[in-house]
Amino acid sequence: MFKHVIGNIAYGFADLKELLAKASPLRSGDQLAGLAADTYEENVAAKLALADVPLKRFLEEPVVPYEQDEISRLIIDEHDQQAFAAISSFTVGQFRNWLLSDLSDVQSLIQMRAGLTPEMLAAVSKLMRNQDLIYVASKCHVVTKFRNTIGLAGHFSARLQPNHPTDDIKGIAASILDGLMYGVGDAVIGINPATDHIQQNLRLWQLMDEFREKLSIPTQTCVLSHVTSTLKVIEKGGPVDLIFQSIAGTEQANQSFGINLSVLKEAYQAGLSLHRGTMGTNFMYFETGQGSALSAQAHHGVDQQTLEARAYAVARHFKPLLVNSVVGFIGPEYLFDGKQITRAGLEDHFCGKLMGLPMGVDVCYTNHAEADQDDMDNLLTLLATAGCTFVMGVPGADDIMLNYQSTSFHDIAYVRNLLNLKPAPEFGSWLQSMGIHDAQHQLRDGSFQKLLIRPL
Repeated sequence: MFKHVIGNIAYGFADLKELLAKASPLRSGDQLAGLAADTYEENVAAKLALADVPLKRFLEEPVVPYEQDEISRLIIDEHDQQAFAAISSFTVGQFRNWLLSDLSDVQSLIQMRAGLTPEMLAAVSKLMRNQDLIYVASKCHVVTKFRNTIGLAGHFSARLQPNHPTDDIKGIAASILDGLMYGVGDAVIGINPATDHIQQNLRLWQLMDEFREKLSIPTQTCVLSHVTSTLKVIEKGGPVDLIFQSIAGTEQANQSFGINLSVLKEAYQAGLSLHRGTMGTNFMYFETGQGSALSAQAHHGVDQQTLEARAYAVARHFKPLLVNSVVGFIGPEYLFDGKQITRAGLEDHFCGKLMGLPMGVDVCYTNHAEADQDDMDNLLTLLATAGCTFVMGVPGADDIMLNYQSTSFHDIAYVRNLLNLKPAPEFGSWLQSMGIHDAQHQLRDGSFQKLLIRPL
């Protein structure tokens, strides 16, 4: 039992997972699950009680029982006591203060990554203001490689997302060209297929590979189908670069996605056997999102942000090139408005980066959420300031296949110009060679004609 008194009222919290839930900033998903604090005062009491919890407690009391959940076992079994030693005496509040101090620099954060559990990071994030999340995350740089180098300081990457409601090849090709002319696509050129038909997916893989080869683009491609479908494409000899899968923070939630750690291990081994990377061997691509475990009724009474952080333990195990939280995609039932989406995006980025992930965010919302593009402009700018690895580039910011609003090609150019950020260096050199970027990595006129010189 955890307790804290405010005024003459004593607030009690039965266990660690209740304390974490009550300490969370308000969000509609936790309210839906009956986990949120009933009053502002209770939320404050939970935060104050959480600040006094020793970090060691999270190793002793998994929020999902070790015996019941393979992700809990992964978190505990892979925990590095030596990396944890420097902060093992800290409470959550002391850990927050240390993270915000000058003592926590890039090197120290790298050294302790393997000693941090998702629950520790979820806990400390609940004690932080937005500016705290931004400041600490900005200290973290996670570098990964496949055909280019992602995550270097001073760089900002983007996925080119040319989705089409009927997987029309000409429509997809037009969107790819459009994105390249804005300097988008260094993270990945990645298509969400309209169906999970193996032959159609193979056709999309072949289209993007041909596009990449003919234009000599130093990037990677991906069809974001279910991992088992990608394995079938590999069996057919398809040109698979990145292997994609959506993941969640409990074994039961992942089962609802049709996966487990064993399936992901099989996919990882298959990807290793392809040897398609020229710069490195990071080839897994994971997407996550707060509320997925609750929507599958697989949350075990744990708040959605803590479960989101647990998904990052799965991602970290497979050394991915890219991970992103599709923060507003699941809808207002879980993140009601622009304020909740903004907070969740900053939390997810913070937790992922401190765990050593190449963390990106799909800055997005559905059309029935209380949010608009101004909210997305705000979050995009905050994330770029925080050192976010990548975001999405969608034609007109309107994904007409998935039917949600994200960030546009123009938005990527805006952020890079505003904060003097560059694309991945190999991709940036290609943009300059094609006349799309000038020597200062600014967009140049006439890039369309230069791209079309080479026949597709």
